[in-house]
Amino acid sequence: MNFSMPFRREIILLFGCIDCSKESIRYTLSGEHRQKKKGNAIVLVVGGAAEALDAHPGTHELTLKSRKGFVREALITGSDLVPVYSFGENDVFGQVSNPAGSTLRKWQEYARNMMGMSLPLVKGRGFLQYTVGWLPFRRPINTVIGAPIRVKRVENPSKEQIDKLHA
Repeated sequence: MNFSMPFRREIILLFGCIDCSKESIRYTLSGEHRQKKKGNAIVLVVGGAAEALDAHPGTHELTLKSRKGFVREALITGSDLVPVYSFGENDVFGQVSNPAGSTLRKWQEYARNMMGMSLPLVKGRGFLQYTVGWLPFRRPINTVIGAPIRVKRVENPSKEQIDKLHA
């Protein structure tokens, strides 16, 4: 969705963002577009749009167990995986209650399936007041970066290899 809107696509590309398709990931990590073959890295939000709908203050619900495509691409390109998690990120905005099975959640899931992006209903603080607005609340966010997980290149990884690395 982000790359199909006129002018928005160019702005996003200008800031170095790419599509999260396997073709874009492989192209970037292979270094084919540069003289130098090493030094390319990507940041991928594994939970994506599905996880955004579960991002409520004080909670940490991850959509990770069923997401294995990034592991497969790491094996194919031989790229190391670096786990990163930010604590407190869910606390900077409030989100309207949308439990699984509710009418709102069904609408959000439908929109996510149609557009490829979720539409969480969030609330923040105002510019000069703290009751209502679109700015994030002032809450600390602590980012933890784990040690790199070394990955050896495999041209055609098996399901077992993907599952083992994912675990």
